[in-house]
Amino acid sequence: MIERYARPGMARVWSEENKLDAWLRVEIAVCEAWAERGVIPPAAIEKIRGAKYDAGRWRQYEREMHHDFNAFVRSVADSLGEESRFVHLGLTSYDVEDTALALRLSEATEVLEDDVRALMDAIAVRAREHRQTLTMGRSHGVHAEPTSFGLKLAQWWDEMRRNSHRLTHAKEQVSVGKVSGPVGSHATVPPDVEDDVCGRLGLLVEPISTQIVHRDRHAQYVSTLALIAASLEKFATEIRHLQRTEVLEVEEPFSPGQTGSSSMPHKRNPEKCERICGLARLFRGYAVAALENVATWHERDISHSSVERVVLPDACILLDYMLDLFTYIVRGMQIYPDRMRENMDASYGLPFSQRVLLALIDKGMNRQEAYKVVQANAMKAWESRRPYLDFLADDEQVTSRLSRDELAGLFDYGWYLRHVDESFARLGL
Repeated sequence: MIERYARPGMARVWSEENKLDAWLRVEIAVCEAWAERGVIPPAAIEKIRGAKYDAGRWRQYEREMHHDFNAFVRSVADSLGEESRFVHLGLTSYDVEDTALALRLSEATEVLEDDVRALMDAIAVRAREHRQTLTMGRSHGVHAEPTSFGLKLAQWWDEMRRNSHRLTHAKEQVSVGKVSGPVGSHATVPPDVEDDVCGRLGLLVEPISTQIVHRDRHAQYVSTLALIAASLEKFATEIRHLQRTEVLEVEEPFSPGQTGSSSMPHKRNPEKCERICGLARLFRGYAVAALENVATWHERDISHSSVERVVLPDACILLDYMLDLFTYIVRGMQIYPDRMRENMDASYGLPFSQRVLLALIDKGMNRQEAYKVVQANAMKAWESRRPYLDFLADDEQVTSRLSRDELAGLFDYGWYLRHVDESFARLGL
């Protein structure tokens, strides 16, 4: 069940109590707007401000009425008496439900924004720590050229910064209410009341609504959460690869007393990162479901409602959990610079091939000829498992242009860290 992933703050946002509280908050805001226009008497609005609902009665009424919002209005009416005739005046249920949903999505996003900031802070600490830590860069899973492990982490930080901007924009898109009555015509609720109510609640107004707020907004929101989950999957996949026994440059946290296998006590599995990757798959489904909700019949149908009752809370709850979990992983991640150096040396110096290629070109050799010479010696080193430099030093086509000292000078790992500080400066890290 998704509830197992719910952390207290996000669980509160999506609790039944918070939903009903948001509904009541919207209803009272509408009544206050009507009161300012003389529609609701002063004495009545004072009593309405103290209106309550009874959750137990609401559930009882819902079983009878088969309509959760009508049951809510009936429960609120129980607390008012005669003044209840002014509650829900001129409204349709989704005037309240969609506006209240905007309030809850805004609350949920504030939690996620805090999560993203915490993760970015954790990544920044580790990136600075390993700014000058050499590691092998890989393309297609194969040794390419050395890079900085801190630079790898800085890339994560920058991606999360982009995600932070996307989240802020998505929040703006769903922090929108509507109080325009049935089918959005404003026939029973004038636009100035809608403006007033949304302003009181800190929301923007859907410029032209139907009976609902348009669902492209929610599709964008869920798609944004799915994109953030995809980034977490990308980072977690990197750790999973680096934790393989044959590589073992990084390990996710492994706490005292933790076990990795029921049958093999030696195992230290990247199960937390695997969990991140598995949960990210759900988000692709959530995004598709939210996109399916964009199309409704005419001014509204209710096909989107059942989907959103699952997708919206689940997506927010899961991403909150995933961000918190990955922050824990980053903070406690074990990083092994010595092992990184061992792995770099395991390819016999072959990653310096481009430096040799460029040096030969600089000495006047044709690029195509230089490539053949450099590659041929690289293949010999790989197949014989001997140092690449030795083969180059024995090749007259190379030594006629580069001395042994010049060749050796090309095999300098530090050369690949020359511009790391500049890259960090670009990010302000």
